[in-house]
Amino acid sequence: MANKKFQEFDAIDEDELWKRYAKTHDQAIRDYFVVKYAPLVKYVAGKIAMGMPSSIEFDDLVSYGVFGLIDAITKFDPDRGIKFKTYAMTRIRGAIFDELRSIDWIPRSIRQKAKQIEQAIADLENKLGRTVEDEEIAKELGITIEEFQSLLNKLSGTAILSLNDIWYVGDENDELSILETLEAPDTLNPDVMIEKEEIRDYIVDAIKKLPDKEKKVIVLYYYEDLTLKEIGEVLEVTESRVSQLHTKAIMRLRGRLGRIKSNIVG
Repeated sequence: MANKKFQEFDAIDEDELWKRYAKTHDQAIRDYFVVKYAPLVKYVAGKIAMGMPSSIEFDDLVSYGVFGLIDAITKFDPDRGIKFKTYAMTRIRGAIFDELRSIDWIPRSIRQKAKQIEQAIADLENKLGRTVEDEEIAKELGITIEEFQSLLNKLSGTAILSLNDIWYVGDENDELSILETLEAPDTLNPDVMIEKEEIRDYIVDAIKKLPDKEKKVIVLYYYEDLTLKEIGEVLEVTESRVSQLHTKAIMRLRGRLGRIKSNIVG
């Protein structure tokens, strides 16, 4: 880093620097960490942008994420034994989604359609005791298969947003989203780790029961960090089809996990 003060910080072990910041809240150290981890904001924003409509600007997502990074730096506790990068990703992502919710960019009609599809999938799978096909979902909704697939394309942005919805609060008000259990399990408070590992097991089990292609999309996107375009090349389908598969997978997961959520929370 070009700044002379930053060069001085570069020579200090990062763990030691975090401890120093925790004690002093030195503005210069905070600024150093903001600059150092700025690429992380762009990385998280880029991941989110892939599932968003073109009306959502990448630069706007980055600006929302910077607030999350600053919040992460301010609240990070080096004594908890958690890597800052992992902790920060959760905060950055949360800040971006909070802002997206506040600007209410998803039309109410689209949100209602998403709920209807999610409910239709859950009802059918509960009744039939198996994974249901697109044609069955479309019939349940009273629309054609073409209309259903077109609808999935419109809902692509809501899928990632819904995956970030908080669905569990622990004994110490530790919030947990499905997305966090997929991407950042080591950010969890060790005091409630056992309970949340159990939740993680439910989610992993739900993923295993997804149709093969949907399961591969989830694994490749969230675990292997591939883009939708790269996943399309692996599965030999179009990027648009990958987006549809991703949206359906999220709808299935939310439907299945919704049935066990009340048992865990309540």
